[in-house]
Amino acid sequence: MYAVIFKATIGQLDDRYSDLAGQLRETAMSDYGCLDFISLTEGEQEIAISYWPDMESIRHWKQNALHLKAQSLGKQSWYQHYSVEIAEIKHQYSSS
Repeated sequence: MYAVIFKATIGQLDDRYSDLAGQLRETAMSDYGCLDFISLTEGEQEIAISYWPDMESIRHWKQNALHLKAQSLGKQSWYQHYSVEIAEIKHQYSSS
């Protein structure tokens, strides 16, 4: 399993942001194999972590037309700065 970690400094969010974020989450999970998606915003900082079964799923998601549109809007206005990290999860456990 892999985790994609998106970190950003927020620029200017608009009404399209919330609508598109919801569509992206739904599409990633229903069509591209995303296992879970968590995002948090505190002040001007945003972090989103999505979990994927394999790198191929991540590569396909990265080329999705809606995702490409969101990347463009993010670069143009939504974010001052962002970074993406991909980590392989070697071990996982939980209390439940």
